[in-house]
Formats: sequence, structure tokens, C-alpha cells
Amino acid sequence: MAKQIPSKISNCELFNKKTQAFIYNNQTAATQRMLDFDYVAGRETPSVAAIINPTGSDSFSKFFFGKKEILIPMYKTFAKATEKHPNVDVVINFASFRSAASSTEEALSLPQIRTVVVIAEGVPERRMKMVAAKAKALGKIIIGPATVGGIKAGAFKIGNAGGTIENIVDSKLHRPGSVGFVSKSGGLSNEAYNIIARNTDGLYEGIAIGGDTYPASTLLDHLLRFECIPEIKMLVCLGEVGGTAEYEIAEAIKNKKITKPLVIWVTGTCSKAFKTEVQFGHAGAKASCDVETADAKNNALRNAGAIVPTSYDDYDQKIRETYERLVCQAIIKPKPEPPVPKIPMDYAKALKEGLIRKPANFICTISDDRGEELLYGKMPISEVIKKDIGIGGVLSILWFKRQFPPYATKFIEMSIMITADHGPAVSAAHNTIVAARAGKDLISSVASGMLTIGPRFGGAIDGAAQMFSYAFDKGLTPEQFVEEMKKKGETIQGIGHLIKSVNNPDMRVTIMKEYAKKHFKATPLLNYALEVEKVTTAKKDNLILNVDGCIGICFVDMLRSEMTKQEADDYIQMGALNGIFVLGRTIGMTGHFLDQKRLKQGLYRHPWDDITYMTE
Repeated sequence: MAKQIPSKISNCELFNKKTQAFIYNNQTAATQRMLDFDYVAGRETPSVAAIINPTGSDSFSKFFFGKKEILIPMYKTFAKATEKHPNVDVVINFASFRSAASSTEEALSLPQIRTVVVIAEGVPERRMKMVAAKAKALGKIIIGPATVGGIKAGAFKIGNAGGTIENIVDSKLHRPGSVGFVSKSGGLSNEAYNIIARNTDGLYEGIAIGGDTYPASTLLDHLLRFECIPEIKMLVCLGEVGGTAEYEIAEAIKNKKITKPLVIWVTGTCSKAFKTEVQFGHAGAKASCDVETADAKNNALRNAGAIVPTSYDDYDQKIRETYERLVCQAIIKPKPEPPVPKIPMDYAKALKEGLIRKPANFICTISDDRGEELLYGKMPISEVIKKDIGIGGVLSILWFKRQFPPYATKFIEMSIMITADHGPAVSAAHNTIVAARAGKDLISSVASGMLTIGPRFGGAIDGAAQMFSYAFDKGLTPEQFVEEMKKKGETIQGIGHLIKSVNNPDMRVTIMKEYAKKHFKATPLLNYALEVEKVTTAKKDNLILNVDGCIGICFVDMLRSEMTKQEADDYIQMGALNGIFVLGRTIGMTGHFLDQKRLKQGLYRHPWDDITYMTE
């Protein structure tokens, strides 16, 4: 795309309602404040066209424009930004003092850029003088360095100038008035905007040139701009102790270069109360000789014909008197106040101030990481470790919202250990092995195995708990239960084993039955299941109570001992108990994954590597 010079506006006018800027360095808060100003000022297009982020990459950043969200492009270089946005003629430079001069110089070299605002304080003076000379040679304007920027009321705002959106509206900066204002100080500018709003029809444009000793554009430069803008009817200025810039203003008044009424005050008259030279806030705010004192400069301005108050205390009075005189002379015709669109409050701010409430998208009642220390239930993590409640204790808190007694947490841990692995031939382990040998990563391999877990291939814990609880609670005899399931054509989950039988019992089931009988408060469902087992094994000797069945049935007895029957049944119906199988089997599947990686890569051997377990 060919480079285009932006449509010309008056040489005196730096900004209008269509001006767009590049923000150099990603300044989220300043950008959002500019967009909020745009909205209340009634701009149709955002004043920020793009963000130059030299340490980032080309992307987008999300902001609010009134009630809707917009995407503002971000570029790594000026070259890319100017290619995409040939209409932009302002750069607001938030670079640090180290790179502010070089980045400003780069911006000035772009034909389409007319104005650069340098926010950084402490830019080397010699370097900045060179950049300012380049700008002057090119016929371009620099505002700053060490500036908050400025504002053209109702049209364009630089960065954080004017403060919050509430202050913008209170100071009537959302619509143009008749006053042109300039000062060195950004803080005093904001105060002056408020004074002007309360004593006149408001600001037309305000600029803070920056507090460095050698600003790139002077108080006089901007007053002369204001002089040739027809909409500006009166001038207001704040000077400060130190330097001789205010004498240039006095000469301009004498030479009729400034003809509009100028209310001006040079701050720092209190310096005479000190016996030694006083350095005020800005780099240039100190008087090295009598001619640089605030009193001397105020007298010179007064003698030249400027309207100079006797002190800062009646600065507002002089502004009001001047404005009222111009209204009487029909030079100023007060404008009606336009309606002000209301900026919606940001959600985070409104929530912090307690102005709104919002239902949670997700609800968690088992843990809380919002405070200084993570809580499991109501137990700080330090207590979890200190009391050594173990995996079973943690699981009881996070799954069942209570800390179970030691016998129950021990049973949970036994269940996890027993279900950890059933060998390489079961479906979950098999799929994990296949995925691992195919070069998949740990998560993908374990997920592959996990997805095959179900009532037919492990994971029958919930089914067994539900079926046996139903029969027991209904009062069915073991024979009636077996017959009813036969009529339905359903397999009793938790019954049956491929290898084990009455004569070749599963040691895992034996261990769990003995533990439950010895340590549980009561085992009514386990007793019932063992009676059912007598019925089923009478038909076929491998129709024994298997691991899934034993865990599920014992869990019902345990839960009903530690909570109400209804609450225990709720957990059983929601499918919580298969979580034991998933948790335990994940341990085993991870082991199979690592085993396959070791075998494939030949990393090392263990003593038991000579024992080979292979399947067809």
C-alpha cells in the first residue's frame, strides 16, 4: 500500500475529532482511558488506531469502547503499523527514558506523523535537544518530555491527561469550550481544567509541555497556536519559577503576536521565603538568578499587558472576570450542554465496591485457594501434612466433604492399592501399552487406557454397589435377587471372575473382606453379598464376588456408617465410587507407560527384568 499523508488540518490544530494515534509501548490503562473519553465525547471511531509493542509480536488486544468490546491491533514495528494505518498522524510515546529519544526520532522520520508526545521523565537533555531540532526542521511538533500530554475537549485525549472519566465529565472536557490553556505541570493542568470549567464555558484545548528544563515545545509555541484558532477566545497559562520562557510570552504580547486576553500566573513566588536556592518538583523549576524568580516574571507579564492575579488564590477570579467580559462583548456565546453518555463501570471495579453481584460460573465447596493458604474443606494444607491424614484422608475431604476416621481412610487407600494394576492384558493397561509403543506421550497414553474402563472391563464398582444396595434395601432374598436379574437378562455386576474361583480365591478380595469384618462398624451389605455368592457359585464356581464388587459393597457399608443413608445413596447413584478404580488404575497405567518406554529405549535393567510377562 502506498504511503499517504493524512488529510491536512490547520497548522495550529494538532488534533480533531477524527485524529487517531499510535500508542508506543503497551499501556493498557492509558489506552482504556482514551477510549472512555472517546465514548463520552461522542467520537465515532476510537482515537487509538494501534499499539506498537517492540518487545511483543503482531497480535490484538481487547478493550472496551463504551458498552462493547473492540480489538485494537498490536504491531512490533512502526513500519508495519504505518503500512496498515496511513491515516494516523500522532504517536503517544510511553517508552522509558532510555529509549524515548531514539523511538521519538524513529516516529518523526515517518512522513505521516505530525505530532509526537513523549511521556518519559529524565530523558538526557542533550539527546532530547537533538530530537527537538530534528522535529523543528521537519515542521513537526513534540509535546514533552516529562509530560502527561494534553486534551482537546470533545475531540482527542492524550493518554492519562485529565484523569479519570469522572473527572473528565466534571471538568466538562467531553465537549469544547472557548479557553486555550498551557502549563508545564500535568498535575496543575488537571487542577486548571477544573478551575476553567467552573468559571468559563470550558476548555477548548489544554497542553502540559512537561517539566524538563528544555521542553521540545514551549509555552509560547502553544499560545501562538491558540492565537490562530478562531474557536479559542481567551488564553490561560500557568508558568513556574526558573527559566525565562515567560519573558518570551511577555514579548509576544508587546509585539501583538498574542492579542487574545491572557490570564497567566507564574507559580513559585514562595521561593523568596527561603535563604537558599530551592528546587521545586520539576527539573527546570529553580531560579538561578533574580530574573528567573516567579515575582520577576509575574511583574514582566503584568507590565506587558497580561492579566496577572496578585496570587494563585485569585487566579480563578481573574479567569471568571475575563470570561464574563467576553460574554458581555458577545465575543463568547455560551453553548448548551450536550447529554453525556454514561460509561458502564468495569465489572472488577464494581464488584470490588460492592455495587453488583454475579452468580458464579463454577461452584466449588470442597477446597479454597483464595486466601493465604490452600484449604481442603476447612483444613489448611499445612494441617493436612502435619496431621498426616494420608491419601485416604485427602480423598475423604475432597470427595465426601468430611474427614473419615482412620479405619475408613485406610480402607480407601487399600482400595486404591488393590486396583492400581490388574496386569497388561486388561483393557485399560492394554490400550496404554499400545499408545505408548506408538510414540504417544504420557497423558495421551493414559487417556487412551482410561477411555476403555467400563462395567465390562473394570469400573463395575458403582454398578455392584447400586445393584446389591437395591436388592438389600428392597428386602429380596439372595435367591430372589439372582432370579430377578436372570429374568431381566442382566449380569450381576461385581460377580464373576475369568480365572479365580471358589477353589482358587482372589487374595485381594480375601484381604478386603477380612479388613471390613475386623474394622468396619457394621457390614450388612457385605454379609448379604456373601450370601448371594453362595447362590451364584452353586451354579458355577467362578461366579465369585470379585474385586470391583467387594470394593463397591464395602464402600456402601462404610458410607452408611459415616453419613445418613440418603446421603450415602446419593453418592452411590452419582457414580462416585468408580473414582477409586480410575484413581488406582491411573497409577498402574502410568507404570505401564514408563515400562514400555524403558523397554523400547533400553535405558536400564531391574533385577526382575529376567522375568518376562508376555501376552499374545
